[in-house]
Amino acid sequence: MPISNVSLADTLHAQRDGATYVDVRSSLEFAAGHPAGAINVPLLEADEDTGQLMPNPDFVRVMKATFAPDTALLLGCESGTRSARAAQILEAFGFSNLANVAAGFQGWAAAGLPTETTAPTDRAYAGLLRAAAVTDT
Repeated sequence: MPISNVSLADTLHAQRDGATYVDVRSSLEFAAGHPAGAINVPLLEADEDTGQLMPNPDFVRVMKATFAPDTALLLGCESGTRSARAAQILEAFGFSNLANVAAGFQGWAAAGLPTETTAPTDRAYAGLLRAAAVTDT
């Protein structure tokens, strides 16, 4: 099934129908502001020594530990590029109900949609990574 690019209106409709918004931006970007209710699983994460964004080696593992392969997922980033890549990767690993939020967080914020700067542990990457480690043991 091809991965679709969805508008903000379609994103909101899908969320009302139970789809989950996964923000694939880095933890630092997520903490600075994200769509209300989003879950953070970064495709790229800042290197501890250099601060440069590097591929997150745990991305697929955390996604598999957090979501069933047929879960309706709306993937978003800053502008739609990273989330499109994340969708391709997840599709290759068996996820089947994916959509790319083409406007990303830039479009979300510009449209005045609800944002937040905090998230409970079960929506923040550090908590999801810990939970994924527990399921691996």
